[in-house]
Amino acid sequence: MAREFLGEFEQLVLLGLARAGDQAYAVSIHEAIRQATQRSVSIPAVYVTLSRLEKKGLIASWMGSPSPRRGGRSKRHFRLEPKGVEALKQSRSMLDSLWDGLQLESEQAQGGA
Repeated sequence: MAREFLGEFEQLVLLGLARAGDQAYAVSIHEAIRQATQRSVSIPAVYVTLSRLEKKGLIASWMGSPSPRRGGRSKRHFRLEPKGVEALKQSRSMLDSLWDGLQLESEQAQGGA
């Protein structure tokens, strides 16, 4: 399988989707990211990234049933595909390899000041 390199925000969206579960939708993914990272992200950025991830085959989406609570409109739901799970595992492995054995000490950060 070809290696799928993920950007930081793509990783956040995939992980937010994994946390939100199989019936996730953009708002629940956005909330999962916000809660886990304490980072403010825009809903449009989540939508754009979800679209890109779907084009890559990492996630799938479908329209749910219309809801009276939403004025008869449907929600687009998302699920993580096996290719997306593999991409996340590869990304984590790559980062773990970079961190392995690395020690960052305060003296290095100070530059000998």
